[in-house]
Amino acid sequence: MSYRLRVNPIACEAHGMCAELLPERITPDEWGYPLISAEPLPESLLEHARRAAQACPTLALLLERERARS
Repeated sequence: MSYRLRVNPIACEAHGMCAELLPERITPDEWGYPLISAEPLPESLLEHARRAAQACPTLALLLERERARS
């Protein structure tokens, strides 16, 4: 089972907390909005990704579980 991060661009207000909490996968663009790596999260970053999603003031950062491909 793999997880990915996704941002809701309408809810995001570019606070930058996610990029501070998870710089391994999130970098801010020139206006402070998050650019998220499209790669699945490794197990070692999963807990950090959960914290970043929970810390988002507008709840714009989402941690999603990918469905198994058949």
